[in-house]
Amino acid sequence: MGNFKVKDHYYQKAKQENFLARSIYKLEEIDQKYKVLKAGMKVVDFGYYPGSWIQYTSRVIGDNGIVVGIDIQEVNKKLSGVKNVRVYQQSIFDVTDLTQLGVEDQFDVVLSDMAPSTTGIKTVDQARSLDLVESVFGVLPRFLRPGGNFVIKVFDSQSAQDYLKSQKNLFGEFHFLKPKSTRSVSKEFFVIGKNFKA
Repeated sequence: MGNFKVKDHYYQKAKQENFLARSIYKLEEIDQKYKVLKAGMKVVDFGYYPGSWIQYTSRVIGDNGIVVGIDIQEVNKKLSGVKNVRVYQQSIFDVTDLTQLGVEDQFDVVLSDMAPSTTGIKTVDQARSLDLVESVFGVLPRFLRPGGNFVIKVFDSQSAQDYLKSQKNLFGEFHFLKPKSTRSVSKEFFVIGKNFKA
């Protein structure tokens, strides 16, 4: 293994542009390519911490939109002052009713950049990742309105590919993307679903 250049271009760019993490550029590329977010939308971000996806989303949706972040980590206070943002310390799997998040109706968009805690054992990590992806798909009908959009991070494996094929008919459009800012060694890619058929 070569010495991994952690402080790479996207890390530096995120620092300069005052974003909380380099993952901002993944969402930016996804959104520019697939137009997932629009002004005035209601968005929920699963496992938002530290919050760069929320920073990006809050700009795009503007003052009439709202983005709700949920994570088991302590609330990131840097996001507390942003007008169209609400963050909660909670597991998404414990949300039985959307009023717990201060909203009445389902969201226009569900974003999930969540990853399971990893062990470094490839097969274990792949299985954990797929479990998480399946669990998120399982709660989607609770959170996402019919016609809504969905972005989720997936750790690549044959079983993940098979599972995703089985879910594809849930959406009018279903795309896979490995953003340019994803590190080349990374096995992650993103699934973009548009027009949810609840």
